[in-house]
Amino acid sequence: MALLRIETGLHAESGKYYAEFYYPADSTQPYVTTEPRYKTAAAAEADIIASMAVAANRPQPGGGNSA
Repeated sequence: MALLRIETGLHAESGKYYAEFYYPADSTQPYVTTEPRYKTAAAAEADIIASMAVAANRPQPGGGNSA
């Protein structure tokens, strides 16, 4: 079962792509939407994934684990 969903869209006015992060995966409204700043849909997806990886690997205050 998927816990989250990433979708991309093309902003008609700028011609650039944005990414939408849905949590939980079956949500009808995005949890986060980026600004339309990407040249391709793949670049938008890759940026969301990279951002999540950075956040997941950030040291927790006090050296603890949030899990």
